[in-house]
Amino acid sequence: MILKAGPIFAAVEALTGASRKEDFPAKTRVILLSAQGQVFSQALAQDISENTSHVVLLCGRYEGIDERVAEVLATEEISIGDYVLSGGEPAAMVVIDAVVRLLPGALGSETSALFESFSEGLLDHPQYTRPPDFQGMKVPDVLLSGNHAEIARWRKEAAIAKTKRKRPDLLK
Repeated sequence: MILKAGPIFAAVEALTGASRKEDFPAKTRVILLSAQGQVFSQALAQDISENTSHVVLLCGRYEGIDERVAEVLATEEISIGDYVLSGGEPAAMVVIDAVVRLLPGALGSETSALFESFSEGLLDHPQYTRPPDFQGMKVPDVLLSGNHAEIARWRKEAAIAKTKRKRPDLLK
């Protein structure tokens, strides 16, 4: 249950105009989604969104794709985590969503993606809504103060504390 090389080579050539990665147009990436690839990250999503004009995502099925595709066509292999899926389609959706949301105009505000989890190597700070007191659980006073410098300081400290508590591996 391995996908044959021939149809994949034909598809990539139809999309890129070339049948070998060294002949692809500039800023073209042919990404093979594979459990064996580099683990996908926010930094990689940012790199793809900023430095790529054309992306082809290759999705395997069951046992994967003929190895010649990885060797000759794939500019890189990406994994969305250390587990195996039946096919690369869910991984492709993850990559598409993470990359597209970083493109100018995708989120409505140019600053939306600047201050969120992983944008500075940390998890995002806690978020709150109204009312300021819900069943005795209160929004931190500093967030209601209107002091933007203090709010920014609190957010940074809270992001570090949350990262330390939930994902200490990110602080190494």
